[in-house]
Amino acid sequence: MFTGIVEDIGVVAELNPQDETGGTSLTIALPAGSDLLSDAHLGDSIAVNGCCLTVVTFTLTPTPQFTVGIAPETLRLTDLGDLVAGSRVNLERAVRADTRMGGHFVQGHVDTVATIVKMAPDGNALTIRFAPKSKDVLRYVVYKGFIALDGTSLTVTQVNDDEGWWEVMLIAYTQEKVVIAGKKVGDTVNVEVDMTAKYVEKSLSGYLLSLEEAGGGIPLLQKMVERIVAQGFS
Repeated sequence: MFTGIVEDIGVVAELNPQDETGGTSLTIALPAGSDLLSDAHLGDSIAVNGCCLTVVTFTLTPTPQFTVGIAPETLRLTDLGDLVAGSRVNLERAVRADTRMGGHFVQGHVDTVATIVKMAPDGNALTIRFAPKSKDVLRYVVYKGFIALDGTSLTVTQVNDDEGWWEVMLIAYTQEKVVIAGKKVGDTVNVEVDMTAKYVEKSLSGYLLSLEEAGGGIPLLQKMVERIVAQGFS
């Protein structure tokens, strides 16, 4: 579990598509003075551009860096496979019980990728518009709701379901602390929608289905209207 508050920006040292295990691994170098690995253990979870990955090796000297394994499913759902040596990535350690929740609950389980289709300055802030690869996620994106983009907890400032996009705004401080501001139109980001919306949808869908089945096939909306009208006249 993460908060979406980026702790550090790392630099890709190597993306190895065929490591000694036969899988893909990613090695990331940290900036001098970083304390990201100060309490690290093998098997820890670190979010890399919003993807929860497992630390398989790490070193503190001469240059602090760590390596994570990337599963095929992760490569299919994210843009991690497009990283090259020198790519900058957002990093966040998993939360602890005493962590201040500055952003929102982020699992590090990417739902889809989105393409930047517009970037426009607004004073010293920056408005960015995203179009998701999978349009299904739009039903979880709401005005003023949470969304995690490359692991950064952001607030949706506009959303257009018909045209298939949403926007966020980065203040000047955030622009300096995350990688998104350094991207350009046509680049992609990893997207994780607010997981609360998924739980609500599943719970409500099951509830509505049970009500509809109990009504012998009578449309649920009709039943609700009839009940409201009856209560109003009673």
